[in-house]
Amino acid sequence: MDIPRIPRPRAATLLIIFALLFLSTGIFISADVRPASAEVKVGNSLIDVSFADGALDLPQSDVLAWVTTAARAVAAYYGRFPVAHARLRIFPAAGRSGVFHGTTWGSDIPFTRISLGQHTSAAELDADWMMTHELIHIAFPQMADEHHWIEEGISTYVEPIARVQLGTLGPAQIWADMVREMPNGEPDSGDRGLDHAHSWGRTYWGGAMFCLVADARIREQTRSRKGLQDALRGILNAGGTIQFDWPIEKAFQAGDQATGTHVLAELYAQMKDAPVTVDLAAMWKQLGVVSQGRTVAFDETAPLAAVRRAITAPPSE
Repeated sequence: MDIPRIPRPRAATLLIIFALLFLSTGIFISADVRPASAEVKVGNSLIDVSFADGALDLPQSDVLAWVTTAARAVAAYYGRFPVAHARLRIFPAAGRSGVFHGTTWGSDIPFTRISLGQHTSAAELDADWMMTHELIHIAFPQMADEHHWIEEGISTYVEPIARVQLGTLGPAQIWADMVREMPNGEPDSGDRGLDHAHSWGRTYWGGAMFCLVADARIREQTRSRKGLQDALRGILNAGGTIQFDWPIEKAFQAGDQATGTHVLAELYAQMKDAPVTVDLAAMWKQLGVVSQGRTVAFDETAPLAAVRRAITAPPSE
């Protein structure tokens, strides 16, 4: 999770982006209307997968397995894949290796485009986070520009947890990543709250920090009967997908209703217009996360050790 995450274009700029891409190359418009090369099925949902021109060292079956695993992780976290039909376009990048430039748009049929290096190995696909990150965006409504932090924060926070719940990632790795990266979300000098801060750190990791604090508070208040996962499932089940524009208050109301708390609304009121600093050192201690360089150990006697375990545990239902 050391790779900078690329922000998604906002709704206000989509027409400009479409026009520029069409006039300069026509790539995006032609990519958007070409038929699928393959289909990935997850439960009752279908993802149409198409490939732009270009060579890949890996066989198509390996690439589709990567997409399938990411979609299954999203479905595991949310109880189902967020929409019945989605589209994915993969752009091979000549001479390169790795996954980059993931972007997801909302429409009647949500559309994701992502670049895949020509020389990407199967091991790199197994370790990839970006495909899961992008597909998670489908499970939350589009927000106004000032709330972009919650869209990216949810994907940043949920992506590794979903992969742990699917069994493709270990808990120690994601807590080590959070210990290392979460400080990027703390407010800088002059910060006026999450709704006013648009830096990479505040957008992605400030949003993820909001999610972590919310998750811990919901589980404390409900004695771990509910968590942020239940809140996000509640938002999805209320119709909150990327296909729709919602006020942030409507999303948080649906999430709070699903958990029987007021955590999301109250935390948003605290952090939206004020530079709230989270005592991360105290939080790690409470959760029983003990830093050991680039890895962590777990203190199972910590006050919130059960909360930490519950955050990454697969839901019982």
